[in-house]
Amino acid sequence: VHKQLLIPRYKQRSRLLLHTHIILSDSKILCSISSSTLLPFSLQFATTFFSFFYLHNLRNNLKLVIFIKISTTLCFMAIEASSFKYEEEFIVNSKGLELFTCRWLPVDSEPKALIFLNHGYGMECSVSMRGVALRLVKAGFAVYGIDNQGHGKSSGIQGFIPNFDDLVTDCSEFFTSICEKKENKRKMRILLGESMGGGMVLLLHRKNPEYWDGGVLVAPMCKIAEDMKPPQLVINVLMQLAKVIPTWKIVPGKDIVDLAFRDPKIREEVRNNPLCYKGRLRLQTASQLLNVSLDLEKRLQEVTFPFFVAHGEADRVTDPTVSKLLYETASSFDKKFQLYPGMWHSLTYGEFEENIDMVFTDVISWIDERISSGNSRLEREQKRANDEFDMDGSSNAKMMD
Repeated sequence: VHKQLLIPRYKQRSRLLLHTHIILSDSKILCSISSSTLLPFSLQFATTFFSFFYLHNLRNNLKLVIFIKISTTLCFMAIEASSFKYEEEFIVNSKGLELFTCRWLPVDSEPKALIFLNHGYGMECSVSMRGVALRLVKAGFAVYGIDNQGHGKSSGIQGFIPNFDDLVTDCSEFFTSICEKKENKRKMRILLGESMGGGMVLLLHRKNPEYWDGGVLVAPMCKIAEDMKPPQLVINVLMQLAKVIPTWKIVPGKDIVDLAFRDPKIREEVRNNPLCYKGRLRLQTASQLLNVSLDLEKRLQEVTFPFFVAHGEADRVTDPTVSKLLYETASSFDKKFQLYPGMWHSLTYGEFEENIDMVFTDVISWIDERISSGNSRLEREQKRANDEFDMDGSSNAKMMD
């Protein structure tokens, strides 16, 4: 395995040619084997150890990190990927930070639409949102993700958000660069985000209200649940400390992994995933998340694009009542709210499999309905272009007269 999978030399700084994840919990194996085109094959290990391999070529230096864990005989089959390909790439933002991006693309057909993933706080796209992407690409969509700075494989202090506006700018610039490619200009653009990523979807829509064709908001961070917040006096003190020691991890709070992920197997996977941040909130991060949620809660009426908001009734991380308030208050004509009885915060990853199936049946059905009803954005753009042409023609006629 070491010789065949880990030795290939890297020729492009921006391409991740090989990337292998193996995460073992007590009864479930999550594996991800990817390259510029994913190939189906099987591997078998008969050993008392296995490794978590992470390779990437960063500034022309080959980096290899190996995490050894005790295991038993391990067998797995790489996921069959004949119908799609998976690619990874590092991009550089306007401030010089390298950000990890990934994409899942149908191979044998044109994508029905473009879907852009926005992960939650402390999470990332290539492992914890991989199940989301696989369901969507198998349904015929092109799926794109980005790890925010300080998250996953992107640059920055892990779990540190100095300024949320910078994250919005990064996502906007990357997603827009995909949309503006010639082959994508006439495809529908759907934003999908969970928790903090749901808040990101609303801010991307606010940044450019007519650009996006719809949003899927899963337990969006429009308001942090009261049980998750310290007393107001403590918040006031922490806000002042954030100006002096912004990266310190001293914000009191409950273990979000235990609160967000209902399936014990998934909780173990998250704890064993080194790409996920599981420490205490950093002071500046807490300040930014609180300010963003308060701002979103006050401006729900400004939401105008079509959206589907899904929330677990038993969510103790973000407040389900505010998702309902978003549905009731938003100016959108095309909107849907679905409350799932008994479900927790992470509907797309942390729930039991049959519950995740239920959520994605609703999500994919909602997106397909938007596609079948036509692309109103393209119609508006065409009308605007025709009006400008008519105005130019009238002006030229008057000049000739």
